[in-house]
Amino acid sequence: MGETTPFAPKLRREQISGMNIHYIMWSLDYFLDAQQRIGFKSIELWGAEPHVTLDHTGYFEADQLRRKIASRGLSVSSLCPESVVYPWQYAARKPLHAKRSIAYFKHGIELAEVLGAPYMSINSGWGDWDEDREEAWKRSREHLSILADFAGEHGVTLTMESLRPEESNLVVTLADARRMLDEVASPYIAPMVDTTAMGVAGETLDQWFAEFGDGSIKNMHFIDGDPYGHLVWGDGKHDMDEFVAALNAHGYEGYLAQEITDGRYFDDPAGADERNMHAFERYLVD
Repeated sequence: MGETTPFAPKLRREQISGMNIHYIMWSLDYFLDAQQRIGFKSIELWGAEPHVTLDHTGYFEADQLRRKIASRGLSVSSLCPESVVYPWQYAARKPLHAKRSIAYFKHGIELAEVLGAPYMSINSGWGDWDEDREEAWKRSREHLSILADFAGEHGVTLTMESLRPEESNLVVTLADARRMLDEVASPYIAPMVDTTAMGVAGETLDQWFAEFGDGSIKNMHFIDGDPYGHLVWGDGKHDMDEFVAALNAHGYEGYLAQEITDGRYFDDPAGADERNMHAFERYLVD
């Protein structure tokens, strides 16, 4: 037997989580049918209309949602409440906005629990560009601490990704993520890699694993990309062989969510997912 190569099949199919964010113009049933047909076993559910009804007053139709997902033989790896487009974000400044945002994310945690999702994907939010960054940082830390405590009560772990500089002025680098996680200091919040934000920051998967340790990262937005988008594998600038080799080298067994957000995929999201799954096939053990 030779050495393990980047192409050695080590990934399991259930690690590759489809996502519905680029199905925004299509029904939930269409999305779920497509995931089943294409061969996904898990999904990271983007928690927004027209697929999920979730707001600061509560979550709705959860039993129906759970049944629809289970009937396709799918499981939910993570819930990803919409948190970059308004109206909710993690570091909201205005008191009423903050109150409603925290309520919204708490209901997201509750919905994740109902759906059997072990994780909820989050970020740091952002401060107003015209306020002191440290004031916004303290607000984000406070809100994330509240949510981490609540997540622990519901058997859910928050996984925090970094964002691109045009999306946030808080956690946009590996160093920022280390600082925020250290300051929140909760077992119910963990690091999450977004490979697009990682690439924009000039970082590598090896650096993230080195910083947090093998086994500490459980969830990723693992997509091709460039500075402007979250793309299907083959459409961006990332080296998939290199990335999968890093996963293999560090024994990564967590989820690899396909957060495809670019509008070019909205007309045929299932076609995009088919190309994406095809790109993974040679790395899968099953």
